[in-house]
Amino acid sequence: MVMDINEIREYLPHRYPFLLVDRVMEITVGESIVANKNVSINEPFFNGHFPHHPIMPGVLIIEAMAQACGILGFKTVNKMPADGYVYYLVGSDNVRFKRPVMPGDQLRLEANVIRGKRGIWKFACRATVDGELACEAEIICAERKVA
Repeated sequence: MVMDINEIREYLPHRYPFLLVDRVMEITVGESIVANKNVSINEPFFNGHFPHHPIMPGVLIIEAMAQACGILGFKTVNKMPADGYVYYLVGSDNVRFKRPVMPGDQLRLEANVIRGKRGIWKFACRATVDGELACEAEIICAERKVA
């Protein structure tokens, strides 16, 4: 294990119920990250999406991938939210959903840097469950200083 939840909380400003990365398994600064999100029936969104057939909302799968990208971005530039920085999700391209994500699944989040320039990063991302592709997307994040 490269990063546990305590270290992840140092690199992501998100908190319950919006912290969507549970563990970082691999990270190569400036290149790639592999992280996990354990999907539990206790997630608040399952109350309404859908009560009799719970499925993780696609936008939250994208958000989980973007949070993994944020960790990689912070690690790459050696900054943290405590330093007054944040990574915003500013775009997604070529998003495709291939299978539903349900309670009990472990979502494997993979992101590879396509390019980074002047605080704007583009990542090639994949989310899989048991080796089966659930979602793929190109995600764009912007690093910003907050007051």
